[in-house]
Amino acid sequence: MVMPRFVRPKEGDSESSPNLYVANCGPAVGLQFDTIVSAFSSFGEVKGVYAADESGARVIVSFLEPASAHSAFIALNGRPCPHLGGRSLHIRHSILQPPSSRGMASVPVSLNASDLNIPGLYFFHDFISAVEEEQLLQAVDTGSWISLSKRRVQHYGYKFCYDTRNVDTKQHLGALPSFVSFILERISLSPDIPEKLDLDQLTANEYPPGVGLSPHIDTHSAFEGLIFSLSLAGPCSMEFRRYTAGSWAPKTASISDTEVENPNSCSEVSRKAIYLPPRSMLLLSGEARCAWHHYIPHHKVLNVYGCIAKA
Repeated sequence: MVMPRFVRPKEGDSESSPNLYVANCGPAVGLQFDTIVSAFSSFGEVKGVYAADESGARVIVSFLEPASAHSAFIALNGRPCPHLGGRSLHIRHSILQPPSSRGMASVPVSLNASDLNIPGLYFFHDFISAVEEEQLLQAVDTGSWISLSKRRVQHYGYKFCYDTRNVDTKQHLGALPSFVSFILERISLSPDIPEKLDLDQLTANEYPPGVGLSPHIDTHSAFEGLIFSLSLAGPCSMEFRRYTAGSWAPKTASISDTEVENPNSCSEVSRKAIYLPPRSMLLLSGEARCAWHHYIPHHKVLNVYGCIAKA
């Protein structure tokens, strides 16, 4: 998995960035993300607050407008913040850069699905709380893992067969585990979910350091029309690629779990990327589900868990 890099902008470009790197701020020093959002919202609309690294004491505050970020920088850098218990913050302007992919130029990483303009792609920041995330991780850790060549998985509802890239609908594993009940309820009640669903399959994936995902489109017959992906434990960037040779056939059961043999050799490809912080939910539907390959570069950083449910 890959941790996106937030770096200093070039000289003269600071005021054009909506992102701030804020040190001495985060869960490790007793400041939860919703508290940080509330404190910085007085300067303008905040799109999100994200962990800047693994310390828990440094965050990225992303505003909707660069002017709001600059106002917050002027007001709070090196000064006590009364809305954060008088804690002194150390702030600098920052821009988001993706890791370079070997043989390909880098692609800008977006913080919101709307920036990608991919039909059928939905993204929800902080879909669960930090407490709920910890409870989920503890529950998943006690489950029965199946070891694959580079990662571990758990299957609920129906088992995905990696040799056939499909499921055996005659072998039902039972109801989904109780520890995801609140997630299913939250999905069913969300006004932002495009349709009401009956989720009956869940896969938990553990991606250790150095392991990512090759570009692929998940088997339609196994996962049907919608895929929800909940990120746990660590952040990553997910890239979406649409190859000119591909076609979109959302209702064709013969669509396979397509992987690109040598993705970097394809010159005619549209590439877009999004940053997935912990506790965020990604929904793939329509064109995003069936026409775009999704891909996570292989990089050596922290463990990342993903829970994927299908409807």
